Amino acid sequence: MNSTVLINILRFILLVLTQVLIFNTLNFLGFINPLVYVIFLYWYPIKGDRGVFMLSAFLIGFMIDVFSDTMALHAMATLTVAFVRPIIMRFCFGVNYEFQNFSFKNTTKVQRVTFLGLLILLHQIVFFTFEMLSLSHILLILKKVFATGIVTLFVCTLFSSLFSPKSE
Repeated sequence: MNSTVLINILRFILLVLTQVLIFNTLNFLGFINPLVYVIFLYWYPIKGDRGVFMLSAFLIGFMIDVFSDTMALHAMATLTVAFVRPIIMRFCFGVNYEFQNFSFKNTTKVQRVTFLGLLILLHQIVFFTFEMLSLSHILLILKKVFATGIVTLFVCTLFSSLFSPKSE
C-alpha cells in the first residue's frame, strides 16, 4: 500500500471522527453545523481511480449518516458531488486539469477556493433540499445552504491551509 492510500485512509477516519464528535455537536445560531468532511472530496487525488473515489465518497457519507441518523442524506450528497466533481474541475481549472502533470500547485488560490466552494455549495443544495423534501420551504433551504455553506467553506479553507501538503 502506498503513502497516498494511507494518507487518504487516515484523512477519511479523522474527518469522520471530527465531523461526528465535534462539528455535529456545534449549533451556531441554532441551525449551523459545518459539514467539514466534504473536504475529503476536495483532497482526494485528481488522478485517483474514479471507482474508488465514488466508493470512498459513498462510504464517508454513509459513515456520517450512521452516526448522525440522517437516513442516507450525506451519502446521497457526497455521491452527487463525487459524480459531478470532474465537471466542476473543468469549470474551475479549464481543460488543464485533464493533463497528466496537473496539480493544485499550478493553480491560483482563487481557483482552489472556487473549486472547494462549488463542491460545498452543491453538497449543501442536495443535502438540505432532500432534508426538507419540499419546495414550499425554499427560503429555509436557501438560508441553511448559504449559512452552513459559508461556515463550512471557512472551516474547510482553514483545514486546507493547515493540513494540506505543501505541494498543493
